[in-house]
Amino acid sequence: MFIVNSYTLAVILCFVTMLCWGSWGNTQKLAAKSWRYELFYWDYVIGMVLFALILAFTAGSIGSQGRPFLADLAQASTSSILWILLGGVIFNASNILLSASTSIAGLSVAFPLGVGLALVLGVVNNYRVAVQQGAKTGNLVLLAIGVALVVCAIVCNGMAASRNGGSGVSKADQRKGIILALIAGVVMSFFSSFVMRAMDTSNFVNPAAGKVTPYTAIVIFTLGVLLSNFLFNTIVMRKPFVGTPVTYKQYFAGDIKTHLVGVLGGAIWCLGTALSYITAEKAGPAVSYALGQGAPMIAAIWGVFIWKEFKGGKKGVYGLLALMFCLFIAGLACIVAAGN
Repeated sequence: MFIVNSYTLAVILCFVTMLCWGSWGNTQKLAAKSWRYELFYWDYVIGMVLFALILAFTAGSIGSQGRPFLADLAQASTSSILWILLGGVIFNASNILLSASTSIAGLSVAFPLGVGLALVLGVVNNYRVAVQQGAKTGNLVLLAIGVALVVCAIVCNGMAASRNGGSGVSKADQRKGIILALIAGVVMSFFSSFVMRAMDTSNFVNPAAGKVTPYTAIVIFTLGVLLSNFLFNTIVMRKPFVGTPVTYKQYFAGDIKTHLVGVLGGAIWCLGTALSYITAEKAGPAVSYALGQGAPMIAAIWGVFIWKEFKGGKKGVYGLLALMFCLFIAGLACIVAAGN
């Protein structure tokens, strides 16, 4: 299987993760022109499962290093599989809330608040797991400074969102979107640490028996998302946070182009997540997760400059957004340095 053999390459791929995690939301924005997010989300989940399988049978099965996908899956312990499935269920619950927040408050609000909070709490969880497994942890002081700067960036984004008067969203809905993003962030912070428990993050070439490789992990993970989606998404379809209920009949009436937009979104997210797992050995679980979670900055750039979500905002909004970007960049720089 393909294995990352240097810290430099790991950091580069972590930035690709950041781009993927921060950009998939654009497909939801595109689909939203004619498609409710609850319907989009089914295509999104299908896209991530299909792409995970493609990765497993290509990059996860070639070369002489590590265990190929099918052999790795066959030897996986029950506990490893259950940990990953649990991670998929937790992620799905949080991501549906994040998608709901995006549909209400926009990319530039939902992602910095929700994913930014997930970064802070998730780094703590992943660092703890890395210590337990004896995996690479990085410089704790620099990691803490980087996370603290990201927290400040989140605060700036929240202040900008509270002053945004040109979004066309009522204050009540804006508050609902912010609350959903914050809940999503708290829940999302736990999923990665559960997946890392099932992987031997200190040795991908000869992983411990019962542990799985990143490629097996991403397949099992996405299947956990798919299975839980029959419960979670059915609930929000029948009792949506905003608007009237939607049905499966409406989903199957959608045109192929609309469905493919959602599938593309899932594939983009899955690529980012797979790279986060693949880089965990050389960068360390905490650093690889933290770098990928720089996604809020990417999402905010899309939301501010492409989708014009803050157009017409009150005085000082763009100053706060500029400060947010600077703090995010400084925080990410500290996190990169922490892994050396």
